[in-house]
Amino acid sequence: MTTADGPAAHVAVAPGACAATLDTLLTRLREPAVRDLAWLLLSADLLRAQPPAGVLATPFDTPQEFAATIAWLRALDAAPAPLQHDLTATRITRLGRYAERLLGWFLQHGPAARLIAAGVPLRHEGITLGECDFLLQTQRGARLHWELAVKCYLHAGAGRGRLADYVGPNLKDRFDLKLAHVLNHQLPMSAREAFASTGYAGPWTPQMFIKGWLFYRHGETPFDPVELDPAHGRGWWVTRSDWPGFAAEQACKWRTLPRLEWLAPRRYEQHEADAAEQTLVDADTLAAQTSHQHGPAMVVAFDEDSAGNLVERSRGFIVPDEWPEQAQVYARQ
Repeated sequence: MTTADGPAAHVAVAPGACAATLDTLLTRLREPAVRDLAWLLLSADLLRAQPPAGVLATPFDTPQEFAATIAWLRALDAAPAPLQHDLTATRITRLGRYAERLLGWFLQHGPAARLIAAGVPLRHEGITLGECDFLLQTQRGARLHWELAVKCYLHAGAGRGRLADYVGPNLKDRFDLKLAHVLNHQLPMSAREAFASTGYAGPWTPQMFIKGWLFYRHGETPFDPVELDPAHGRGWWVTRSDWPGFAAEQACKWRTLPRLEWLAPRRYEQHEADAAEQTLVDADTLAAQTSHQHGPAMVVAFDEDSAGNLVERSRGFIVPDEWPEQAQVYARQ
């Protein structure tokens, strides 16, 4: 809490409070980019803390900052034009870059920590050694170095609790390798002696900000690796051969999900539903639409709520029939 005389002992915001607030917010926020930012700030981390190096970042230090952030998000949703202008000023094609722009907006304009610098490159003798995502200062004066990652991994193991069994859809990324890179390369960067040459001399406290979704084969419930936060976002995956049987038990309205829409659960308000219906298809049509794709395709199931809004029921991947075997080989490398 904060007293009239200044900050007292640190009071964390309970993860359960964040989750409950996010659920409520996502039924009220209308602007997709604001919904994505709310999800980025309030959704569960993919990972537990990984001491000593892997400290988790928190967007707010106190319950007061948390409440102020919720009010700020609602105000932004009512007047989103400046955020929309910032996002469209340059063409964004990568999910990670989109998330960086959202988090950077919060640090520049939100009611909590303040941005000092973003995307700070570290070079030595003309060679770029890496880049620090965010340098910031909290209202309490702490100087932090945040590394942000938003990841979507599919579990490809056989029930084992290994982080290596979580692989990227295109089999070019693996969760154990990503975590090792964050802990051993990205987080220590701001403590390197050469970092003073960037003009942002430390000390900085490094923290990791890792969000996303993990997807599990339908019908399987593997053991979670100890590194994972049990509250992490979850989805499913099925092969193309298994899709008809799976889809028959699910919602009747589907659409593929473009990569830049992989953050918050999707939603269409009642006044948008008629237009959205034009992009929604039945399971057979969705299968035909995704059959030409070389790799997995993320898709979303929609239901209509009592108010006539279309809301995301679940999300997952349809993968080629040969993908599971290829993924297990990659997980064992």
